[in-house]
Amino acid sequence: MTPVLAASALLLLLTLSYAAVCAASPFGNCRKCNGWGFQMKTDRKGRQKRGKDCRRCKATGKRIRVGRWLYNRWARIYRSGTG
Repeated sequence: MTPVLAASALLLLLTLSYAAVCAASPFGNCRKCNGWGFQMKTDRKGRQKRGKDCRRCKATGKRIRVGRWLYNRWARIYRSGTG
């Protein structure tokens, strides 16, 4: 197996596995708040306490995956063009 063929097969495998993840679980944890929905901060004594709500995920803790967002955009454009 040549290196180019192996690299293309690996790239195809990675792409198909990411597509399967996006289809099975379209939402992932927010990267800013780690899925909590809010930031943690420390008070003056060093104890952890709840901070403000996360603005990126609107305090849900979940964000839509990039692959799923691209698929939704493609499907919306396709439906509007064929209807």
